[in-house]
Amino acid sequence: MTDKVSLGLLETGVPGLDTLLGGGLGEYSFNLIAGAPGSGKTTLAHQMMFALATTERRALFFTVLGEPPLKMLRYQQQYSFFELDKVGGAIRYVNLADDLRGGDFSGVLERIMQEVEAFSPSLVFVDSFRSVAQTARSGSEGIADLQHFIQELGTRMTSWQATTFLIGEYVHVEAEANPIMTVADGVLSLAQSQQDNSIVRKIRIVKMRGQAHMAGMHTFRISDDGVRIFPRVLPPLAADRLPGVPVDRDPRRVSIGVPSLDTLLHGGIPQGHSILVSGPSGSGKTILGTQFLAEGVRQGEKGVACYFEKGTARLRNAALAEMVQAGHVRIVESRALDLTADELLEDLLAAIDETGAKRVVIDSLSEFLLYLAPEFRREFRLTVFRILSSLAKRGVTVILTMGTEDRFTELRFSDSEIAFLADGIIATRYVEMAGELTKVISVVKLRGCSHSTALRAFRITDAGIEVDDTRVRFDGMLSGHPSAQSDGS
Repeated sequence: MTDKVSLGLLETGVPGLDTLLGGGLGEYSFNLIAGAPGSGKTTLAHQMMFALATTERRALFFTVLGEPPLKMLRYQQQYSFFELDKVGGAIRYVNLADDLRGGDFSGVLERIMQEVEAFSPSLVFVDSFRSVAQTARSGSEGIADLQHFIQELGTRMTSWQATTFLIGEYVHVEAEANPIMTVADGVLSLAQSQQDNSIVRKIRIVKMRGQAHMAGMHTFRISDDGVRIFPRVLPPLAADRLPGVPVDRDPRRVSIGVPSLDTLLHGGIPQGHSILVSGPSGSGKTILGTQFLAEGVRQGEKGVACYFEKGTARLRNAALAEMVQAGHVRIVESRALDLTADELLEDLLAAIDETGAKRVVIDSLSEFLLYLAPEFRREFRLTVFRILSSLAKRGVTVILTMGTEDRFTELRFSDSEIAFLADGIIATRYVEMAGELTKVISVVKLRGCSHSTALRAFRITDAGIEVDDTRVRFDGMLSGHPSAQSDGS
């Protein structure tokens, strides 16, 4: 026999969840949604139910000893996925509290089957199933009867061709001594990770029979639209690694908006490269990013800018504000102090896709670090790596800035050792020259392309950054104590 049974997959309607599941939820599967109180179990179940339920694929939602259906509906109606028209026709709620109070599992099972036979649902939810287990421990029939109840429920639901979800307050799903863990085809575990004053919600697919699902913990948010999951995945590998795919040996150069700096870059930034602009406070990093975006506007290119702490008003940056108000530049910003890399990346990529932007500015990584939840601060290099990898796949040209402390005797380009992740580095710093504090700039690195290594003095004027056309005629610039070169140098 060579014919294999193909599992039908249901699209859950929860952004990111189908990716974790390996394409969707197995049809007719018997699933457990587990997690501590407040972790989002009921919201996740309702979001899937409203996405899947139709008049042809009806859903039956049993409540047990938790909140009554009326109270639960009052809160679930606040989410955008809730469709009141489906309640009654495509979705029906049944309260099993009275049936369960006596611990008579056979009676509860019969009540469930009566409702199933009367409504013929394709989707069945039981919330909260933990209440059933608690009743088993205190009732006369005990755990043995609970195991029989679970196995019988799973068998009957499968015979009715219903996809079933049991929802319960299980915290450590692998360690739970409960027959449901072995009977379930799929186990979705929700958790809330608390560190310092930040809480990050996470989901893990513990088990999913017959499907190559994603392992590991993945963050999610609950907003007015419900649950949104952010799978921890990198974009596909570039096609140019394959035989026969043309290799671009002379990429288009993108003007940075400062002619003398374009000269140092030998024509500009290669299209699709990421450039780290590092330097001490006040060295013009934000202004350079603005000129980069303005040059794109002059060439008819949209831009996306990500700012932290300082909105366009606080930047005192009229040029940027005008580009934003005219719709040429989209601003991505956050006020959350427990931000995850996944959320920022999702917002950035959405803004790029919606606007067709070719240029991106992230200003600055130093402030971004302050906004991250503690665990993402510890993984800062991985966070930046994931962001730059995804932006590179979009083919956008990126300028990201990072503030550094100018210690004069050290040649440092970033904190947290992230400089190597960027395709190029433009460094700025202060030096004392002829009794004045002078700013100097240099292209340190430009991956795969030639560039000048000259040090140039520059100024910040009302017109922006102006870089001298001539090489700095001083030695010892990087020490902070330069000396004039001799005539023969």
